[in-house]
Amino acid sequence: MDDTELFNTARYPTPARPLLGMTLLVVEDSRFTSEALRLMCLHSGARIRRADTLIAAERHLKVYCPTVILIDLGLPDGSGLDLIHRLSRHSPRIEVILAISGDDGMEKRSLEQGADGFLAKPILSLASFQETILHHLPAAQRPMDPRLVNEAEITPDPISYHEDLQHAASLLDGRPDERTLDYVAQFLTGLGRSANDGAVRDAGQTLGITRMRRASPDKALLALRGLLQKRLAAAPMF
Repeated sequence: MDDTELFNTARYPTPARPLLGMTLLVVEDSRFTSEALRLMCLHSGARIRRADTLIAAERHLKVYCPTVILIDLGLPDGSGLDLIHRLSRHSPRIEVILAISGDDGMEKRSLEQGADGFLAKPILSLASFQETILHHLPAAQRPMDPRLVNEAEITPDPISYHEDLQHAASLLDGRPDERTLDYVAQFLTGLGRSANDGAVRDAGQTLGITRMRRASPDKALLALRGLLQKRLAAAPMF
């Protein structure tokens, strides 16, 4: 029996699996965050699909309509705010549109663009994840019996973090353009916060501040490349 057969045997939410029968589309470029969300969906009974860019998300949305969509605000090919704005006004509307960001200050903007809610990185609490989604669903799509609150914290596979670091390092090869530098700065800031790696978070913030000040990024890049090499040389586990 594969996963599809398992889902087909019971498609209604239960107290233990409150998202059973639902499909979540995660628009997220970080493998680390995506892995955390995959595990949460597994524990909650939901199917999950992932798109790592806005273009990939549009391809998914042409084929099916998810019950819930979670959209990261800093994607390689643009801002998730644009997708939130469009989807919030589309008919039929996706039941729940949630914004994801490592920057708490983006919550207000995402709600203004039409998001139903906001999940701040790191996203590790299963109970908070479930409650945020259920809060915005119609009553008919929630479990009929009291939900079993699961206080577990999700721990993604460390290999996914290693893969994210490899991705960032590859983007910094050669002479990256300004758009790439801005993307890597926010990507690593959020990634370091999600993985509780203060050095990576701070290095990403330093590059971002340097870019905001329109100063030369050479010093920040040198330090960042050295840190990434050090992390990648170590075993992919913390």
